[in-house]
Amino acid sequence: MSRKLKNILVTGGAGFIGSNFINYLFGLSATGSKEFMDSGFTGKIVNVDCLTYAGNLENLSGVEEKFGKAAGGNQRYFFEKVDITDRAELERIFKLYDIDTVIHFAAESHVDRSILGPEAFIKTNVMGTYTLLDVARNYWGCSLDNKRDDVLFHHISTDEVYGSLGETGYFTESTPYDPRSPYSSSKASSDHIVMAYYHTYGLPITLSNCTNNYGPYQFPEKLIPLMIANALADKPLPVYGKGENVRDWLYVADHCKAIDLIMRQGRAGEVYNIGGHNEMANIDIVKIILKELGKPESLITFVTDRKGHDMRYAIDPAKIHGELGWLPETMFKDGIVKTIRWYLDNRTWWENIVSGEYRQYYERMYGSR
Repeated sequence: MSRKLKNILVTGGAGFIGSNFINYLFGLSATGSKEFMDSGFTGKIVNVDCLTYAGNLENLSGVEEKFGKAAGGNQRYFFEKVDITDRAELERIFKLYDIDTVIHFAAESHVDRSILGPEAFIKTNVMGTYTLLDVARNYWGCSLDNKRDDVLFHHISTDEVYGSLGETGYFTESTPYDPRSPYSSSKASSDHIVMAYYHTYGLPITLSNCTNNYGPYQFPEKLIPLMIANALADKPLPVYGKGENVRDWLYVADHCKAIDLIMRQGRAGEVYNIGGHNEMANIDIVKIILKELGKPESLITFVTDRKGHDMRYAIDPAKIHGELGWLPETMFKDGIVKTIRWYLDNRTWWENIVSGEYRQYYERMYGSR
């Protein structure tokens, strides 16, 4: 099957992966390469984001220029500053834009922040997802007696819901959930609610659990951009414990392509794990960044480990490869170089975030509305 996509609601579209996905659908690439040129999407996108600390509309300035309000009668991109827990606003948006597809990125996602303040994670990740599901179900009129194949709710989740791996083995779609942090437990809760809406109400859903992403537009408090920014400023590079924690890294463009395939061809009610086949220890990533930037390893500073820090994540993407033909295209050695170069070429972007000036973009673009 291949779904016809017309009016897509993207939640969290001003964030790292969400903004890359919107750029991807419109054929725009942050790196200027051809990696985002083949989506073939001709419909409309409504970006719903409440612009918390990680939401940055500058990520979508090219989309706004070519497909936003400046496009006049040919406008295909719309932005709505809305919290996904606001039912009335979501109902208005579904009706106004006649939404037929939801791609749900919006989430509080930083583990350290979840340890310091878990309430926001419960509100957004659990209650926000529930509200969005319920609005979609009611607007689309879904029930077990009225199953539809012309609408879709795709939920973006994380490999962290599975807990921690030993030195061998991989997460699969049948791996039992074992979340270890307030963040991962809130995502696990939202995953279960999504599946419940499929089984109880017949809402056509797909769900993907992805490994660690990296690439352009990633918020500077995450590992790779934080190390790049600190190294460029000759500041200490804080590494948890001994830096031995292992993650499976996926270049964000490859993730966007996987989501696109699931959205168009994925089977309703199915979970797809998206992995990069790029396992790296944190300390090795930091050393690669320092070498690429010509900075000394003496900048590395080991700090007290995070509470409940999972040792290893790794995903087996055999299902999405077998069903949809997807495999990661970007080797880590290539993707990390492209990422470092992007941060070097776009210093103003992340320096504005560090200084807080990036929030002024919304006022310039939308403040008069």
